[in-house]
Amino acid sequence: MTKQSIAYPLRIADLPKASKKKFEVNFNDNDVLVVAETLSVLSVRKMRITGELEPLGKNDWHLSAKVGATITQSCVVSNNPVQTRVDVPVSITYVSGYNFGQDDDKRENELDDTTEPLPTEINLADIAIEAVALAIPDYPRANNVALKQQVFTKPGTKAMTDQDAKPFASLAGLKDKLAKDPK
Repeated sequence: MTKQSIAYPLRIADLPKASKKKFEVNFNDNDVLVVAETLSVLSVRKMRITGELEPLGKNDWHLSAKVGATITQSCVVSNNPVQTRVDVPVSITYVSGYNFGQDDDKRENELDDTTEPLPTEINLADIAIEAVALAIPDYPRANNVALKQQVFTKPGTKAMTDQDAKPFASLAGLKDKLAKDPK
């Protein structure tokens, strides 16, 4: 099965160099199904990206946008659906002639993650999907749900609990034993 993709491209060559380009993309029903599959979530609703692309200097561009979506994921404890509303700002500066050199690999943590090389076209769908992927909870949990302690052991053997694993639990047991038996 081939994975479907979504494209809402802005070709840089087609953009006016002297003014901002405003955009608004509302993802359709098919698009949100593809996004849900891409993000491995139960469902995606009301997904959109709005913003503008502004020229910077002679060849560079700055994208300012807001991405919104309603995401439904499975609770990591109960497996019940958990709904999350995501509304995040996105800011990317596209720089012509920008490339990742060997020195940049050594200083990866020092790089500005809002600066990217200028492509021939900007896919607004990719930007929106990445923003949502970074904003949704890694381990969604439904309200008022707690993970109960579970112990596993061979039949006939006392199971080790979290309390038993504490480093001073045995000393506390010894202290209690000495308090009961004052010899």
